[in-house]
Parts: sequence; C-alpha cells; structure tokens
Amino acid sequence: MIQAETLELLEWPRLCQHLATFAATKLGVAAALDLEIPPTQAQTAELLAQTQEAYQLESRAGGALSFEGIQDIGTSLQRAELQGLLSGEELLAIATTLAGARQLRRIIDSQPDVPALKELAAQLRTYPELEQEIHRCIDDRAQVADRATPKLAGIRVQMRQLRDRIYQILQGILQRQSNAVQEQLITQRSGRFVIPVKAPQKDAIPGIVHDSSASGATLYVEPHSTVNLNNQMRQFLRQEQAEEEAVRRALTEQVAAVKPDLDRLVVVVTTLDLAAAKSRYSFWLQANPPKFIELGEPELAPKNPEKEDEEKEDEENSENSQLLIRNLRSQITLRQLRHPLLVWQQQHEQGFPVVPVDLTIGPHIRVVAITGPNTGGKTVTLKTLGLAALMAKAGMFVAAREPVELPWFDNILADIGDEQSLQQSLSTFSGHIRRISRILEVLGNKSQAEGEENSNLPITNSQQQDQEVTDTQNTVSALPILKPKLQIPQPQIPITNSQLPIPKSLVLLDEVGAGTDPSEGSALAIALLKYLAQHSLLTVATTHFGELKALKYQDSRFENASVEFDDNSMQPTYRLLWGIPGRSNALTIAKRLGLLPSIVDEAQTYVGGASQDVNQVIAGLEAQRRKQETKAREATQLLHQTEKLHREVSQKAAALQERERELKIAQEVAVNEAIGSAKSEIAQIIRRLQSGNQTAQNAQQATETLNQISQKHLPSRQQPAKPKPSFMPKVGDRIRIPSLGQTAEVLSGPDANEELSVRFGIMKMTVKLGEIESLDGQKPETKAQLAKVAAQAQALATAKAKQAASEPAKPNPEIAIRTANNSIDLRGARVSDAEIEIDRALSKAVEYGVLWIIHGKGTGQLRRGVHEFLANHPQVSRFELASQKEGGAGVTVVYLK
Repeated sequence: MIQAETLELLEWPRLCQHLATFAATKLGVAAALDLEIPPTQAQTAELLAQTQEAYQLESRAGGALSFEGIQDIGTSLQRAELQGLLSGEELLAIATTLAGARQLRRIIDSQPDVPALKELAAQLRTYPELEQEIHRCIDDRAQVADRATPKLAGIRVQMRQLRDRIYQILQGILQRQSNAVQEQLITQRSGRFVIPVKAPQKDAIPGIVHDSSASGATLYVEPHSTVNLNNQMRQFLRQEQAEEEAVRRALTEQVAAVKPDLDRLVVVVTTLDLAAAKSRYSFWLQANPPKFIELGEPELAPKNPEKEDEEKEDEENSENSQLLIRNLRSQITLRQLRHPLLVWQQQHEQGFPVVPVDLTIGPHIRVVAITGPNTGGKTVTLKTLGLAALMAKAGMFVAAREPVELPWFDNILADIGDEQSLQQSLSTFSGHIRRISRILEVLGNKSQAEGEENSNLPITNSQQQDQEVTDTQNTVSALPILKPKLQIPQPQIPITNSQLPIPKSLVLLDEVGAGTDPSEGSALAIALLKYLAQHSLLTVATTHFGELKALKYQDSRFENASVEFDDNSMQPTYRLLWGIPGRSNALTIAKRLGLLPSIVDEAQTYVGGASQDVNQVIAGLEAQRRKQETKAREATQLLHQTEKLHREVSQKAAALQERERELKIAQEVAVNEAIGSAKSEIAQIIRRLQSGNQTAQNAQQATETLNQISQKHLPSRQQPAKPKPSFMPKVGDRIRIPSLGQTAEVLSGPDANEELSVRFGIMKMTVKLGEIESLDGQKPETKAQLAKVAAQAQALATAKAKQAASEPAKPNPEIAIRTANNSIDLRGARVSDAEIEIDRALSKAVEYGVLWIIHGKGTGQLRRGVHEFLANHPQVSRFELASQKEGGAGVTVVYLK
C-alpha cells in the first residue's frame, strides 16, 4: 500500500524507535515501535489530550507518572485462559503489575486538570485480593511459600527432618572413611545425596555409583545406609511438587477468571505509558502541541486577474472557470519547524546543526512548488512537513515554535526518492509514475468513499482547445521573461455545490516529472499538479522546471517557494524563502564539486539569455528579501530591548511606589505613637490637676508642660532644616554648561557682572553665572535671583503686618483645663439667681483664667440671660459656646481678664 510506502519514505519507523527510548515499560516500547496512526480526527484529539495532560504531569514536581513494577503479562494471561499452568515468576509478575497499576491510578487521581487520564485510570481494576493471595502463596524468589497450604508446610517439615538424618549419616561416613573420599563434601546426583569417593577405594564405602568425574578419578557414591532415606526423600519431593502445582493451579484459575479486566488493564497501562513517552519525547524535542484547522464554507475560487479581459469576452467560459471550493479557515503556520530525526542525529550522533524552516501557507493555497539548487534542502523540507503531519495525527507534539496550526490530513502520501529497479525493470521515470498512480488511486477511492459523484464528470474545454499547445492563455504579464515555452491548455471543470469534493489529503512529490524529456516531463508535472489542486487539500512538490514556477501567476491556488543559496560562499543555507522561485545553480554547484572550469564556462554559453535574465531577477529578489529580513530582525531586537527597558522601568516604578507606601505606613505609625504618647502625658497632667490644689501656678506649669509636649511631637513646631548652601563656583572647579553640552574648568570666579572665565579642551570663553551648573545639577544664585527672593520676602512680611494690624489682637492661646473648681452648673435656675451664682464663681475663678457655665439647652432663655450678664461684666474678656465634646450649646466658656 502507498500509505505504508509513505511511512517508509518519511522514515517513520526510525522516529518510532526514538520514541520507544522514552517508554518506561516493555509494553510501551512495543507500542511505540508499532505506533498506529488513528484513522479519525476524534481519536487524534483524544490521544493529543492524553499527551498534553501527561506533559503537564511531567512538568509538575512529584507528579510524573510512575510505572514501577508493571510488566508484560499478556502471554501469561493467554496461557491462563487456555488452562495452562503459570509459573511462580509469571504469577509474581501479575501481582507486581496489579500493584504498579494501583499506584499509577493513585497518582493520576491526586492530580487536578487531567480529565482524559482520569478517564483512563477509572478503567483500571487492580484486584488487591488477588495480589495479596499471590504474595501469600508465592515468595520473593518466585517459589511457592510454606504458608500456601498446611499440607505443603507439613511435607517440607518432614523433608527437612529427613534431610538432616541423611546429612548426619553421610557426615559420619566422611569422618570414618576420610582416606577413601576425595573431599569432605555432600552433594546430589539425580536428586539423591551422594559423597565423592576415590575410584581406587570404591570398595571402602559400599553403595550405588550414580556418576563419575570427567577424569574418572572420582565416583559419586550413595551409601547403602542412605538408600531407603533417599527413596523417602524422592517421595516427599513428588508430594511437594504436586502440592505446589495445586497451589499455582488455583492461582492460575483466579487469574483466568478476571482475564478480561486484566487485558483491559494492560491496554490502559500501555496507553498511559505511550502518552508519557510522547510527552517526554516532546519535552526533549522542545516541541509544541498542534492545533488543527478546519475547512471553511464553500466559496468561489478567485479569478485570475490576468484573464479578466478574456473572461469578459466569453461569459460562459467565465462562469465555468470559477469553481466552488472549501478553503481552510486560517493559514497553515509551522514556524521554526525542525526535522526530528536530524535533531536526534545532532544530539546523539554528533550530526550537523539543524536549520529550521518556516512554513506559512495561505488558506486558499493548494499547491506549493519548491525550487532551488541541488543539495539545498528541498527533499528534507518535504520529509519535515510529512513527519510533522504524521506526528500531529498520532497525538504527538510538533517540533516547531508556537502556534502550531495545520489541518488534520486523512491521508499523507509521498513520492520521494528513486524507485528504479533492475529486477522489476523499472526506470527512474517509470518508478515515479507507478508510485504516483498509486497515490491517485487512493485519492480516487477516497472521493468515491465520500460519495463524490463528480469524479465521473468529463473534463472538457469550453472551446474544445487542441492539446497541442498552439494557443495558450497562460502568459505571465508581471514577469515577461518567465513566459513558458510550453503552452498549457486550461481545462474547465464545472462543479456544482452538491458535487463539491472535500479533499483532506497531503501529497508530497519530489522532483515531479523528472527522469524523462524535460518538455514532456514539465507538461506532465503541470497537468498532475492541476489535478492535485482539485483533489487534495495540499500538495507540496519540488522541481527544477521553470514552467512550474510560472503557475503561481496563472492560478491563485499555486504558490512558489525556494531554498536559499548564498552567492558569496557558493553554499546552500537550507532556509526556505516564500513567494520567490528558486535558481537551480547547477553550473555553480558543478564547479564547486570539482568539474573542470572550462566545461562549466562553455556550458554557460549555451544557457539562454532569458534564463540568465530570470536568474538575475530572482537573485535581485533574494537580495531584497535578505535585506528586509535583516531590517526585520533589527526591528525585532530593538522591540525586545524596548520591552526589556519598559519592564525594568515598570519594576523600578513599582518598587518606588512600594517604598513610598512603606514610608507612609511608617510615618503613620510614628505619628500615632507620638499622638498616643502625648495623650498619655496630657492625661497625667489632667489627673494631677484634678487630684491636687488647683492654683494659677499649677495651671501655668501644666500649660508649659503641654507646650513642651507639642514642641516634642508636632512636626510643625519643630525647627525647619537649614537650607543647603547655594552653589558658587571657585577657581579650579569643574562645572557643566548645559547650553553647549560641555563640562569645563573655572579659570576665574564671577566678577561684578557675574561673568566668569572657563576652559574646555583648548577653548577659553566667558559665560554668565546663570548659564552654568555644578556637576550634580545645582544652580548658582545670581544677584537677580537673590533680589527677587528678598523682594518676595519683604512683600510677604508687609502683607502679614497689614493683616495683623487689621485683625483684633487675639489672646494668648493657652490651654484651659476644666476642673470642678472652675465649673458651675446653673441648670434649672432662674436668670436672677443665676447672675448671683455667676458673679460669685467669677471671683473664685480668677486664678484659673477660665470658667465653664453649664446652663443647658432647653428653651434658650437661661442661656440668653447668662450671655447678657457676661457681656456687661467687667472681669470677662470674652465668652463662647463650648465645643461639641464639652456640651456644645448647653455650656458657655468664659475667659477672664
């Protein structure tokens, strides 16, 4: 089958071998070596989800899947089902596999966000009772243990006793007949205990000879005294074997009873191991998960702008030439794509560095023609793309930079390499045609399987054009020098929406049309690629035919790409360039490989002028592209540097903001502490006043103490920091001249006109004092600035004096302390009685300087009477309602003269 041939051509088995090295069990190794590619996209999605979740677990500390103890028990399960007898080693392997599967399920169940793996682990039935029974009956040496059955334990006790009796008898013979024995040794022959006897003295120890040494000098003799005992030992051995077989038979029957569940366990464990191997391989390969692109809605194929005039002349031809097609929803994106086998070769086999390629294919592109020099990397590009599609389809990550976006191909078909064979009488050309025919057969069968009726539609020309090539409509107006010598007929295939094909195959063709006459080969290649453009989702072909390079300018479904060739080093760079047809550079490569220069020079004269012009245009395009790529790289580097600088500035700004916040918090804490301390000291003063004799002297001391507290804790009362002395240049100082962007040395200090002489380099000049600054950025104070500051200070002082003169003099704001001796309560009293009490209280409160009168709020009549009395009293300086905390409108505070 061509599918199997494609896997061989793309070296898929070799990649599977590399994958198998990352498996943890023999089951996983076997599954990786025979890795199946799923036939449906749903199965691929399931495998990819398993790989991604295993990748997540491998990245977590302590979350990696462990397959310790799991063994390949498939053969043992089959023999148990066929009523065979399992050995102790096989039973022990089943028990350890059950334990390993249980541990594996425990790891998966303890991890979050792994639904696909949990769904697999939920299918594991580990039968702990069967595992325990096996471990009870089979010891670590895979032998049936004494504890398996009481009968077996009794037989083995009797065997040990009998063995001790035999040893005792034989030891006595060895001691008595030490001259007759070869050495002091008891051994076994044919399951019977014997001693080595010298051949000449065999009559000294009567018995049965069971064996002799190679030289014949030693005979292994069973003395007559132990014959009966050895016979009994043989009977016990047969009984022991029968009992052991009975135990293993019972365990085998238990295994056979749960074989379907154990088979499922093996499948699940293998699946998990394979997913873990894929994740480890992806991590080693630095690969990324693929995202599959779906097909969009049917739409008309875009018209060829070079044929619009001709299509207007023939409306019917225009209608038939536009086909309904289904394009991809987005472009194929495979950036920095690397060949996994070359990466392995580089890492493990000291290979050359791998050059990644960029594949960015538009959603409407169906055929990509890759041209360029021999040994330039065209075939490697085909294989890299093919392996990437296969890996994605098999649920593996792709060795490319994110994002990895490509379609899910139902078929991946390739014709790569030379299939010529003397045995099969196949030439290079016929070998390619045979393989391409098998590819087309698969595509045809796929279309029939999808119910595509349009495969039987005839391909006709609207004008029944002659196939000979006389009247071509495919001219290249953009590049006249690229006009093909071969005229290409344009078949029109009318397709209705119901007959629309759904191509989802990837076709890879190496050197399409090669191996025969160039004109016929190019014609065949053009017809083949046009057919594949309609019947496959994507075709990538390598070629040297110039006619294929022109297809891009005739059909929008075609695209050109080329492998780069360095004209300076005369070496291929293996980079893929898009949109530019490549140069074969056959003559240059031939000269580099050692062909006589004279032959190459003469061959150059036979190359047509048009071909040289084409190569010159292509070379110019390549040079322009390299220049643009260089600028793009520089712009990218600048962008990265800018982003790095932005991050650093942002981090510093965030650090400053955090530092400012910490300082504010520290200041708030300090202020709160100061307030708390001040309140505590004020409370002590108040308690001292309230508890002692309240005199004017004590109040004055309390006031002074409160002033000291305010000086101590209030920042506004603290002495301001002394201003920094202003900068004044002196002879020999280094200063900066911002207007010139220079630093200079002061030769002479500022004169009366505030000018000074400076020198920078070999130049001397005179500058104004206001034009310089110190190296740390300080500005000198000029006379004009000093006069301005003095004038502002004088104006401020004058304004304050005027304001002070216009405002009435305020009393000295001393702190008043309220006690029982300078407070009077008049609530409920009449105004006339209150006046007497107020006058008496005022005379007593002279030493305190303040009096609190509590009159209450009520109707306000008492308050008005009190205020009228105070307004005319000679001892009262002023009075006011108390603060809200001291009673508000119900209390009046009176200040005495």
